[in-house]
Amino acid sequence: MTRLLLIIDIQRDYFPGGRYPLVGPDAAADAASRLLAAFRAEGSPVIHVQHVWDAPDAAFFAPGTPGVEIDARVAPEGDEPVLVKAQPNAFLGTELGSRLEEAAPDEVVIVGMMSSMCVDATVRAASDLGYAVTVAHDACAAPDLTFGDESIPGAQVHAAFMAALADSYALVTTVDELI
Repeated sequence: MTRLLLIIDIQRDYFPGGRYPLVGPDAAADAASRLLAAFRAEGSPVIHVQHVWDAPDAAFFAPGTPGVEIDARVAPEGDEPVLVKAQPNAFLGTELGSRLEEAAPDEVVIVGMMSSMCVDATVRAASDLGYAVTVAHDACAAPDLTFGDESIPGAQVHAAFMAALADSYALVTTVDELI
């Protein structure tokens, strides 16, 4: 069975001191790093995705800023490709579709940030394209959000999105279970 690891947007702006810190990004990055090490050890393909918000009023991920950089724990090595995107769905405007066609994995394992935006959009798109998708939920993180007058803690945001993905789009499991 061929597995491919897709690491989405684990970038410095999502960490404490960044422009848009999430809830639990360090734990998620540590888990993603363990999974990345396992994929590298077994020689399985890895694709990194980096969001760049190239606009004068970019709230975060602005080109040339420290926050746009991929976290060192999951930084690309060797010939691991980095696809730069400008939309939540990593398939839009990138070579992700052709890279997956070329690799022809039996399973696409997805980790990253944000659970409620880029991870969600990419998982749904990959599933819609017919890929068997697995999400390592402990290697993902989400922000605190508000809806109307209600504040939703990041842990609840993350859990709600993982539950929705597990309902129809992906197998949702842990890094330890995948290793």
